[in-house]
Amino acid sequence: MLAEARALQPRTLELRRALHRHPEIGLTLPVTQAAVLSALEDLPLEVDTGRECSSVVAVLRGARPGPSVLVRADMDALPMNEDTGLPFSSEVDGAMHSCGHDLHTAMLASTARLLAGRRDRLAGTVVLMFQPGEESSHGARMMIAEGLLSADGPGGTPESAMALHVTSRLAAGTLQTRPDSIMASSDDLHVTVTGRGGHASAPHDALDPVPAAAAMVGALQTMVTRRVSAFDPAVLTVAHISAGTTTNVIPETATLEGTVRTLSEETRARVLDEVTRVCTGVADAYGCTCEVEIEAGYPVTVNDPDVADRVADAGRSVLGSRFVEPMPDPIMGSEDFSYVLGRVPGALAFLGACPADVDPAEAPPNHSNRVVFDEDAMVAGVALYSGYVLDALRRA
Repeated sequence: MLAEARALQPRTLELRRALHRHPEIGLTLPVTQAAVLSALEDLPLEVDTGRECSSVVAVLRGARPGPSVLVRADMDALPMNEDTGLPFSSEVDGAMHSCGHDLHTAMLASTARLLAGRRDRLAGTVVLMFQPGEESSHGARMMIAEGLLSADGPGGTPESAMALHVTSRLAAGTLQTRPDSIMASSDDLHVTVTGRGGHASAPHDALDPVPAAAAMVGALQTMVTRRVSAFDPAVLTVAHISAGTTTNVIPETATLEGTVRTLSEETRARVLDEVTRVCTGVADAYGCTCEVEIEAGYPVTVNDPDVADRVADAGRSVLGSRFVEPMPDPIMGSEDFSYVLGRVPGALAFLGACPADVDPAEAPPNHSNRVVFDEDAMVAGVALYSGYVLDALRRA
């Protein structure tokens, strides 16, 4: 697998750099979609594109019948400027592939080519899922709604699913995964506190929402430490506070915005209920009213233990045991591959892509304007995707 992936590296590299130069955000990625379709056009694939988004689903049918296996790459970029100084830096103002999705897409395109070369020996179906809108746009959910995982979908209902995500915080070519929860749920919190405006010199004649909003911040943090088990943790961060326009006016409203992250759906529901209770109670104590809006984000990403073990086994077989490490703790970031894993037994794994001359502990992380990935890690990624698919079809 590694030798074949290495032979494909020039193609993989060319596609990755083309995508990196022309990042697109959200669900509508016409340039990216066209590049993927071009990379796949000479292969024996059945290709479908999304009706409501720029998705691509490519199906490779083996020479003999067998199960269906899904592998995913996300394609969208982030709304930020790039400051890496790379010769193939983003040419689009306000957009950058700072999460490595360009690597994922290029790896999966080369995986399609590698597996197509073994089509005569495949017993089953490979579904290659190229999805837009992973960064907060629910692209996977949209693709599922369009029939991706249904029995009469492009490749039938997959028996297992797998995705890789590169990270600059692991040495290049290192694989980590874990059973059960691997990434957190993500929900956005918007609170509007309403009082009564007035002159700042006479707060007794007004009803100041600012002290109430400030008290909510502390009360919410206390709620997490006193109402949530330390063994099933939650993170609640108030990241934005806004009130008033000048120094001598008490505003009528103050707003809080933040995020809630949990590692189980039970704790997620409990924390979101407590957020509303705490904010309403604090507002009432200060004589104010408040409106709490929860914007639902991604569910908890939960790996099937058996599939996670199989991904690690594929890593040991393809890369060598010394490159496969246990992942001790989940990550409190979120991932919309969770929608797939809620329907199909599968696993997400992290692939190290830290440049060789950088200490992973000091490397700019994913989502940084200065993050740089070691492109040689894509060889390992192509080999891992391919090795997992071949192993999954063999096991069936």
